[in-house]
Amino acid sequence: MLNDLYNPKTEAIAAIYTEAIRRYDPRRATTPIHVSFYPYVGINHTIRVRDNQIFVRIGDLCREMPIVCHRGLAFILIGKLFRRKIPAGAREAYAAYINSEAMRELTSRNKRERGRKFVNTPKGSVYDLELIFDNLNAAYFSGRIPKPVLTWSARKTYRILGHHDSHHDHIAISRSLDSPDVPRYVVDYVMFHEMLHIAHPTIHKNGRRHNHTAAFKRDEQKFAHFGPAERWIEQNVGKLKRAAKK
Repeated sequence: MLNDLYNPKTEAIAAIYTEAIRRYDPRRATTPIHVSFYPYVGINHTIRVRDNQIFVRIGDLCREMPIVCHRGLAFILIGKLFRRKIPAGAREAYAAYINSEAMRELTSRNKRERGRKFVNTPKGSVYDLELIFDNLNAAYFSGRIPKPVLTWSARKTYRILGHHDSHHDHIAISRSLDSPDVPRYVVDYVMFHEMLHIAHPTIHKNGRRHNHTAAFKRDEQKFAHFGPAERWIEQNVGKLKRAAKK
């Protein structure tokens, strides 16, 4: 039994989900539960109902998760499925495990090994990301930011204009911005924002991820065209959306 505490079998985990269902809605306590581990790249889990049965897929990075943390996850997933309030302590028990230093290192390694990134050229039809990065690095960071892989995105987007992936050392800028209709200072601003993610890495505190810290936001406003760039993006999101859907 001691081995099951740290390597719980799917049958034992399924029993926890039955317990969670009984807590939320006793009438559904006899619903068949199927639990399996799945090789997601990150810490991901899914739960769905099919043919009056519940299917749970747990990311295999959590295969060694203690049973008390599996219990927390079960109450979180079933609570979301039934749209009920999550019991006190469930989130904390689960978060304490996945936000541990050991799990963060395991997740990072797994993303590097399993994850695949689309890498395009940094030189667009209008703007060159290499040149933009170098200019910003010299102007705002005294050249201290190590250059990651720079690429234009595979498709035009309008919700996410830039993304920094620390696991793959990669910055992607939306192809929607590689246009003569987009001012240079807007592309500079989006790149500057992603570079700040390198200068201000994510902080894990009290089970939460903090990507945009107070220091991050203060430095972001040092960009020479911060106000105009923010306004341009806000005023042109509809135009970017139409272009992305063509």
